[in-house]
Amino acid sequence: MTWYVYIIKSSDDSLYTGITTNLGRRFQQHLTGKGAKYFFARKPVKIVFSESHTNRSMASVREYEIKQLTRKQKEQLILS
Repeated sequence: MTWYVYIIKSSDDSLYTGITTNLGRRFQQHLTGKGAKYFFARKPVKIVFSESHTNRSMASVREYEIKQLTRKQKEQLILS
């Protein structure tokens, strides 16, 4: 199974990082209020970054690494 680490840009221009096995389904969950509580106060706009991993453990480690980055570093990652 493939796991994805992703970053979503939200309506207030903030960046949300998460993991999933299905990017399209997860984005729809966020859009309809069935995803993270983070999106109760803001709306997801689009997925601006994703990368695949072969297992959940690797994806979780990478998610943590990305969450530790500064906004500027996340923006550089998105552009790369």
